[in-house]
Amino acid sequence: MKKMNLEHHTATRNGWLRAAVLGANDGLISTASLIVGVAASASDTRSIIVAGLAGLVAGSMSMAAGEYVSVSSQADSENADLERERREIETQPEFEIEELAQTFMSRGAELETARAISRQLSAHDALGAHAREELGITELTTAQPLQAALSSAIMFSIGASAPLLVAYLSPRETLIFTVGIATVISLGILGAAGAKAGGAPMLRATVRVMFWGVVAMAITAAIGVIFGTTIG
Repeated sequence: MKKMNLEHHTATRNGWLRAAVLGANDGLISTASLIVGVAASASDTRSIIVAGLAGLVAGSMSMAAGEYVSVSSQADSENADLERERREIETQPEFEIEELAQTFMSRGAELETARAISRQLSAHDALGAHAREELGITELTTAQPLQAALSSAIMFSIGASAPLLVAYLSPRETLIFTVGIATVISLGILGAAGAKAGGAPMLRATVRVMFWGVVAMAITAAIGVIFGTTIG
C-alpha cells in the first residue's frame, strides 16, 4: 500500500514569519534612510556611522518592545475568551454543545450530524473544540509575545547591519549611492525570500518592498539636503 504524503502548509509559519520579515524590512529601510539622510546633509563619515548605530540599537529595541506589547495584548484577549468559554462549559455544558452544533450547521452540516460531532468533540476536548470552531484560536494562530519580540529585534538588527556595513566600507563621496544600491538589492532578496517562505507570488512582493524602500530613502535624502543646507 502506497504511503500517503502529508501536506505542508505555510500557515504554520505565519507568526514568526510576519515578525521576522517586518523586522528585517524595517531594519533595512529605516537604517538605510537614516544613513542616506545624514549623509545628504553633508555630515562626515563618523557622524553617519554613529547615527546608523544609534538607529540600529534604538530600532531593534523599539521593534522588540512594540511587538511584545502588541502580541501580549492579543494573548490577553485570547486568554480572557478562553477563560469565559471554560466557565460556560462548566456551568452550562448542554447549551455549549448546542452552540457548537450551530457552528457546524452554519457550515453546511445537518442538525443531527452537527450535534453528533459537537458531542464527540466536547467529550474529547470541549475547550479546544470551542477555541478552534467558535473563537478561531489554534496552536498555529495563538499569540506568542516573546517569540515575536525576539524575532523582530534580531531580524531588525540583521537588516540594519547591511546598510551600516556598506556605509562603513564605502568612500564618503560614493556613500549615498552604494548604500542605496545595496539596500535596494537587499530588499529585493528579502522580499523574494519572504514570499517564497510564505508561499506568496515572489515578483509582486519583491517589487513592492523595493519600491517603498526607494521612496523612503529618497524622501529622507531630500529632507537631509534641505535641513542640512538650511542649518549649515
